[in-house]
Amino acid sequence: MSPILVIINPTARSDRARALCRKIEHLSSRAFVRITNAPGEARALAREAAADGCERIVAAGGDGTINEVVNGIAGSRTALGLLPLGTMNVFATELGLPIGNLRKCWDVIEHGQIKPVDLLRANDRYFVQLAGIGFDAQIVAATSFDFKKTLGPLSYIISATQIASKKPPKLTVRGGGTRDGSFVMIGNGRYYGGPFVLFKGARIDDGLLDVLIFKNLGYLDIVRYFQAIMLGNHTALSDVEYFQAPQVRVTSAEPVPVEADGDVIGNLPVTFKVQPKSLRVIVPRP
Repeated sequence: MSPILVIINPTARSDRARALCRKIEHLSSRAFVRITNAPGEARALAREAAADGCERIVAAGGDGTINEVVNGIAGSRTALGLLPLGTMNVFATELGLPIGNLRKCWDVIEHGQIKPVDLLRANDRYFVQLAGIGFDAQIVAATSFDFKKTLGPLSYIISATQIASKKPPKLTVRGGGTRDGSFVMIGNGRYYGGPFVLFKGARIDDGLLDVLIFKNLGYLDIVRYFQAIMLGNHTALSDVEYFQAPQVRVTSAEPVPVEADGDVIGNLPVTFKVQPKSLRVIVPRP
């Protein structure tokens, strides 16, 4: 049986990372664990291993770690496995992994089935689950690792209230028509922030982007949007647009940040595209 490379993200260093490394190595003699030391190293490690013919590479961390590994193996036949250890673990939730149980997740890596899913691209950056333009990206930029570590998901809510006091940008979305909004979210799967279904019609293998445009961005608007998302009726709001398209381009007259899978990747303009079923992921067997 071939070895399985496990990449632990740079935010899991020191004693915790070493303990996690030992725990993973005890799960299987096939596990070969590498702890990264800087942002971008996980991507480089994954790219090198994929080029050498590694059959399975595991991202041990959150959605940001997954994003780095995916950008390393994109275009290869290497299959992606997940050990979800992050704050949100949205993509792992999408795939139906047993979050919180390291042993069961490893069993999926060794004995699960390989499923081809869509791979999304924002300009030259790949992502697997979600991109946000404007408000969402500003929250990501304003929420430090230490803040997330201390408060968990509550950290994002606190950052959101701070961002809401600022004037929102005007965004233009082109794809199957032209639309304007204050912030935009583009997804591959259904979930956002863990348990919340944001894109009701999304499937990770349908070859389409799912796009949500929120028109307003005042305090009361944000509260109303979040309440509607939790109740599952946000797409019925008159100031929310939801559509699907294979490609969209988002622009603005001012610098507006963009995040993908929880990491800020730059500013607008950005063109989003889908590469249908071009990423191989390891999922539980039915």
